[in-house]
Amino acid sequence: MGDFIMKKFSSARYVDSSEMVDRIKVIKSAEELELVRRAAIMQDGAMKAAFAAIKPGMRDTEVAAVAVHYSQDHGSENGIYLCASTPLGIPAKFGQRHVQNRTIKKGDTLALLVEDSGPGSMYTELGRSCVLGKVPQQMKDELEFVKASRKLTLDMLKPGTPCKDIWEAFNDFMRKNGRPEEARLYCHGQGYDLVERPLIRNDEPWTIQKDMTSLCIRRMRTSAISTGCATTTSSRQRPGRPHHQFPEEIVEIDV
Repeated sequence: MGDFIMKKFSSARYVDSSEMVDRIKVIKSAEELELVRRAAIMQDGAMKAAFAAIKPGMRDTEVAAVAVHYSQDHGSENGIYLCASTPLGIPAKFGQRHVQNRTIKKGDTLALLVEDSGPGSMYTELGRSCVLGKVPQQMKDELEFVKASRKLTLDMLKPGTPCKDIWEAFNDFMRKNGRPEEARLYCHGQGYDLVERPLIRNDEPWTIQKDMTSLCIRRMRTSAISTGCATTTSSRQRPGRPHHQFPEEIVEIDV
């Protein structure tokens, strides 16, 4: 569209105002932060409803549909609902609705990622895993590493911290623990858009500022998907604090 407009009105003067608009958008007012908090509360409820409904014989898409229904009943307008089930011991990969046709069986694990807007259209994000049975120790151990790696990032989400430094510190942590370095956008701003600046990458020139909302998502694929996901807001001196209240654990479903 931009290319068409510039060709259509070739005599006009064009100025790239992306930096200006981004900086206005990412600093959240008290009213905007309240909408972020309400979105997180909604997603807590969506995750709880989905895990309460899951049972052998359901398809992945039916579990995701429970989260969709709950979210829309509580003010959401759109979003993404990634879901994947798998037998224990077999790695899984999140998929959109067209690949969510697997039938869930007793003993399986399932991971759900709710990425939708809340009442007021602010975005947050919540990811959790469950097992239809007992959670094996390997998954518990892996989740603890996921939480530790995510905490390192959250602790650095303080005003004045360069995004590049967070990226480098995180990958240094991964190398020291014998894990692959991060190559994707694992932490980024969030609010009006599902993905907005600042981007925690080595090419982001920004530093963290007060009242930015950021998403930090950590996923490890070993025997299944271990997911730890939190939307936080940076305060004046303290690191980011998650808005979601859903327990940071792998839920055991009694079947």
